[in-house]
Amino acid sequence: MRFPPGVRSRRLVPWLALAAAILLAVAAAWWWQGHRQTGSGGTGASAPADPGRSGARGSANRNGGGATAQPVSVGEVDRRDVRVLISAIGTLNARATAVVRAKVSGELQKLHFKEGDEVKAGQLLADIDPRSFQAALGQVQGALQRDQAQLKNAQLDLQRYQALLAQDSIASQQVDTQAALVRQLQGTVAADQGQVDAARLQLSYTKVTAPIAGRLGLRQADLGNVVNPSDANGLVTITQVRPIDAVFAIPEAHVNTLAPQLAQGAELPVELWDREQKQLLGKGRLNALDNAIDTTTGTVKAKAAFANAAGSLFANQFVNVRLQVNRLEQVLTVPATAVQNNYVYLVQADHTVTQRKIKVGVTDGDRVSVQGELQPGDQVVTDGIDRLREGAPVTVIAAGKVQQVDQAVQDAASQPRSMRNLTPAQREQVAKMSPDERKAFFQKLRAERAGNAANGSAGAAGSAPAGQPGAAAPSGPSGTGAGNAAAGASGGR
Repeated sequence: MRFPPGVRSRRLVPWLALAAAILLAVAAAWWWQGHRQTGSGGTGASAPADPGRSGARGSANRNGGGATAQPVSVGEVDRRDVRVLISAIGTLNARATAVVRAKVSGELQKLHFKEGDEVKAGQLLADIDPRSFQAALGQVQGALQRDQAQLKNAQLDLQRYQALLAQDSIASQQVDTQAALVRQLQGTVAADQGQVDAARLQLSYTKVTAPIAGRLGLRQADLGNVVNPSDANGLVTITQVRPIDAVFAIPEAHVNTLAPQLAQGAELPVELWDREQKQLLGKGRLNALDNAIDTTTGTVKAKAAFANAAGSLFANQFVNVRLQVNRLEQVLTVPATAVQNNYVYLVQADHTVTQRKIKVGVTDGDRVSVQGELQPGDQVVTDGIDRLREGAPVTVIAAGKVQQVDQAVQDAASQPRSMRNLTPAQREQVAKMSPDERKAFFQKLRAERAGNAANGSAGAAGSAPAGQPGAAAPSGPSGTGAGNAAAGASGGR
């Protein structure tokens, strides 16, 4: 019997709804059976608690009422001499500066120096073409010889005239005239000698020498150039940097302390540090204070001298200055990093910390003088202070170990990514390779690692058939639990 299309669709709707309800019920029963077995009898879900962790929690509860011990670094309290320092910023000034210029005009023929060299006073630096000056010197020397000959002849005539005058054979007027001629020629010879000396001096200027001892700058003229005394830049600049001076400003409040000490000849040590104040550049002493205070800044300029034996200090170099004005003997000190808001955290015998209020004094390097309830030998926290509270348990980490870890991290970060996973022997081998050999080595290494990874995944997939319970689960409690859960699910089905 055939039904119309509309009647057939109305009869199928209840059957489809019933089939969907049955499928939902079966799926729900299946999920519930697997979930109940996993929660009650599965090894992975009901694995016993780790006794080590339980013990750790128990010890943490005993130590700090449930608080975890914080890792910290510590420093030791001790007694030592502390310097009272004035910190300032300054500039290095050369003791003397000279621009070497040509004193005569001419072509530059030779250079006898190298830029940046240290030279001595009077050392030959350059040669200027001397030919024109040699010719001028020859001319004046010839005139001198001529006038000297005339003077000699006039002097002989004067002697003859004087002998004849003694015999009353000649008029005295003629003798006086000859004597005047001799004096005239003596003046001419003296003038000629001056011209010779001047010409010889001009000729000596063709040898350019260093006026002072010091360090040479960059060359300002090349061979073949015509140099003149009016050249602004000259040939080269010399700065005297051994010794060298540092000029810096200090607050006027320290003038009454420093001026009497300088007047008495006291030695006030001064240290120079680099821009980051990590490297000591030199040690010297205070030489002088300026004669007036700058009213706009309330400071007075001071000058300190430094030997600069190694030549590491340069003119116009920026430096940080530390001037020692006093020394406190055997005062209590702590690391500067341990002080926080006039408090320090003291590590006690039971590995807990307690706050101690202190009065902070002067700072000398990485140590600061303090006054408070501290004893030499006590340990105070220097790193990790922000995580501490009164009575908090701590674990002390050796400073050397922290530095080793930091250095290892920096070394690893500085190496290329391709070198980080190599053994020390492989790194040494790679360091000796050429670029092509290194490239081939890394290609081969990547191919081997890719092959090992593929073999390992294939072995793991083929070690157990897909239908066995727990075949793909790893060994251990978690793997067993996963296998039992899978078995329970299949049994429920």
